[in-house]
Amino acid sequence: MPSQEYMDKLQARQNYRNLWHSDLMGTIQADTPYCCFAAFCAPCASYLLRKRALYNDMSRYVCCAGYMPCSGRCGESKCPEFCLATEVFLCFGNSVASTRHLLQDEFNIQTTQCDNCIIGFMLFLKQIACIFSIVAMIVGNQEISRASHLLSCLSDMVYCTVCACMQTQHKIEMDKRDGQFGPQPMVVPQFLQMSRIDQRVPPSVGYPRSGL
Repeated sequence: MPSQEYMDKLQARQNYRNLWHSDLMGTIQADTPYCCFAAFCAPCASYLLRKRALYNDMSRYVCCAGYMPCSGRCGESKCPEFCLATEVFLCFGNSVASTRHLLQDEFNIQTTQCDNCIIGFMLFLKQIACIFSIVAMIVGNQEISRASHLLSCLSDMVYCTVCACMQTQHKIEMDKRDGQFGPQPMVVPQFLQMSRIDQRVPPSVGYPRSGL
């Protein structure tokens, strides 16, 4: 069962008042080179984005950005670079999601319903592919086995594509934060609280507002 604190964080993100500068469907057009980089070298992109999300200060690093039970218990303070490299290679999905939550909580960004549907479809497809693989292994039918392989390939393609778009979305957000296409760069916060849910006033950095 998820903890009450975890559920409160999920609820808080639904009530945030800012939107991502680019939705998932628009990231390929917004930054095609980086989207290709994130697709073909996904762990490297995840490593660089997390480090950048921490304002290149690895003393702030906590495993999975403080959102998982293992956070703070992996000796991150002794060798944060190695721990982050281990995270992005062994727990790639969590590394992308953690960077996403880190940016959402810092800048009061909510995810649109369309983006939620895309992410939900990706997760649903992965689960269906897993179920078909188990059924094919138990039954031993060749047709089911072939269908399972096709579904797994389709699931992997969707997963890699959506994760690349998500990482590009994060990169565009930090470009705005760092003033690369805005009026001025954001000031590095003195304390970057990983699991912050008490922020109610969004930062004035030109974010498009939701219809709340």
